[in-house]
Amino acid sequence: MCLALIAFAAHPRYRMIIAANRDEFHARPAAPAAWWADGFLAGRDLKAGGTWLGIDRRGRVALLTNVRDPSRHDPGAPSRGAFVPRILASDAPPSESLPALVRNAVGYNGYNLIAGDAEGLLWGSNRAESPVGLGPGIHGVSNALLDTPWPKVERTKNAFRQWCTAGAVDLGVIFALLHDTERAPDAMLPATGVTLDRERMLSSPFIVSPDYGTRCSTVVTVERDGAAHFIERSFDPDGGTTGEIDVRFAIGESA
Repeated sequence: MCLALIAFAAHPRYRMIIAANRDEFHARPAAPAAWWADGFLAGRDLKAGGTWLGIDRRGRVALLTNVRDPSRHDPGAPSRGAFVPRILASDAPPSESLPALVRNAVGYNGYNLIAGDAEGLLWGSNRAESPVGLGPGIHGVSNALLDTPWPKVERTKNAFRQWCTAGAVDLGVIFALLHDTERAPDAMLPATGVTLDRERMLSSPFIVSPDYGTRCSTVVTVERDGAAHFIERSFDPDGGTTGEIDVRFAIGESA
């Protein structure tokens, strides 16, 4: 993922909402979300075999974003996409498995990892002291640390907060804010070590370019009664929708 918004205990109907965009090279093969043999629902990176966001029938969620830092990038490092399957396939609760993973996973490029369930969420990273619990409210993360105030994070968080505060239930509004292609003014761009042209391209919540861009948007909701809803929309290099996965299930039900 390259943009993830999390509402935790911040909506009258939903105990937890995740709204996220996955940005990636269009040439990198991936499969749409489906139930894995390990018992969780997620897309699949067909190059390294991992994933970026998933939820299981126990109501546990996990998501990953990369930290953009070219000066520390190791092209030979192992894939960070293995973290989400490890969390979701573990018998241990995320409150135990996430800290253990962050503590023991060495040699990886920078990442943010968020995991938990409707009772509590944790953020961990190998680029800061962690883990840290996510309190009730609205949180956002892109390719810097949790709640770093990049323009696209702040703009989408504010719109997301307004939607939650109003008690809205139209998920189309959430997909619309994820599809925001407005770029940040140059004066507000972060300096992450890439060229100015690339900072501009990467500054919009939804990225459209021939080689790299937003490959899918995902919204996951867990209602206070345990009803879960997972929607994933996939896109082509022009930003056009190419498919949608829509799955509903009850937390705790068997397959």
